[in-house]
Amino acid sequence: MSSRRLVPHLAGLGTTIFAEMSALAVSTGAINLGQGFPDVDGPRSVADAARQAIRDGRGNQYPPGPGVPVLRQAIAAHQQSTYGIALDPDSEVLVTAGATEAIAAAMLAFVDEGDEVIALEPFYDSYRATITMARGRCVPVRLEPPAFRLDPGRLRDAVTDRTKVLLVNSPHNPTGAVLSEAELSLIAQVAIDHDLIVVTDEVYEHLAFDEPHIPIATLPGMAERTVTISSMGKTFSFTGWKVGWVSGPASLVDAVRTTKQYLTFVSAGPFQYAAAHALTTEMGWVEDLRQSMARRRDLLTDGLTSLGLDAHRPRGTYFVTTDVRPLGWDDALAFCRALPERAGVVAVPCSVFYESPGPGESALVRWTFSKQEHVLEDALSRLAAADLS
Repeated sequence: MSSRRLVPHLAGLGTTIFAEMSALAVSTGAINLGQGFPDVDGPRSVADAARQAIRDGRGNQYPPGPGVPVLRQAIAAHQQSTYGIALDPDSEVLVTAGATEAIAAAMLAFVDEGDEVIALEPFYDSYRATITMARGRCVPVRLEPPAFRLDPGRLRDAVTDRTKVLLVNSPHNPTGAVLSEAELSLIAQVAIDHDLIVVTDEVYEHLAFDEPHIPIATLPGMAERTVTISSMGKTFSFTGWKVGWVSGPASLVDAVRTTKQYLTFVSAGPFQYAAAHALTTEMGWVEDLRQSMARRRDLLTDGLTSLGLDAHRPRGTYFVTTDVRPLGWDDALAFCRALPERAGVVAVPCSVFYESPGPGESALVRWTFSKQEHVLEDALSRLAAADLS
């Protein structure tokens, strides 16, 4: 029997291209500015808290399905103190195996066959895949380069009588855009007018550099229809621990929990205690990280611009997007495949984040500045010495 009859077709080449670029980095000894993970771990005290939890036998067996109480309480306290969002940790917070599982569980919970999900394009590749797994239809609303702002007409025109969910991501991967209050208000009004659920991916919430991150759940009329997703991976630089969470109204969180329990059931028991420690004691470290990332953003953006690349300075995340056409390349994938041998650096083509990239999108490349400054300087030196044309 064909596997295509058993598994819904998952469009896109994101995972394949990421694997190819990482393999090229290893085989050529290139500096990997493609995949977005830090090269230095987060706070020592958080790692120590995980070790202590293991030694004390906390979380070594199955933790509670919704997550350990101390972490759910810490998440609720974080939302209250940071954004003024009041949550019941027992019914309005759910711990997941990272934000990626949270996205999958939300799509499986809210999307039925034929339902439409509007997503801001370019988008993280799991969005389209998980919508497909739910047998829904992904409806992209494109953010236009170079500023990657949201066009009101495009969003309104994308809504049909089959639209069920608005999937929002801010700060935005891969572009680094941060949705303004006006853009969020537009999304909120469309959601209210059409009685839509909003699923908002806010994993980069503490990596907004030039303007504050605004959770869409704080806007009038949105708390009751918004599921917020975040994680400790990007905030505390422990991406391998896969500790994420969902928060929102009890009815929506319960729906996500119902699907999540048949995905991983539970995960990361000892790390959940460490995540609670991080949220309650290490937010000062997070602010230092934000400031450090802002400096690294400027280092990489200015360096790429000086090389003749058309680089857009991001307002959040840890990614810079460049247009490689000024160097004579129309195909970013071909550019990225040639780059490791030519310059000893790896990046990823933004075409993997589009459903059907046009000529402009096909020439965009994403670079990460989540590496130490001396690594970024080395990468820029290699690029400057290489023939990139």
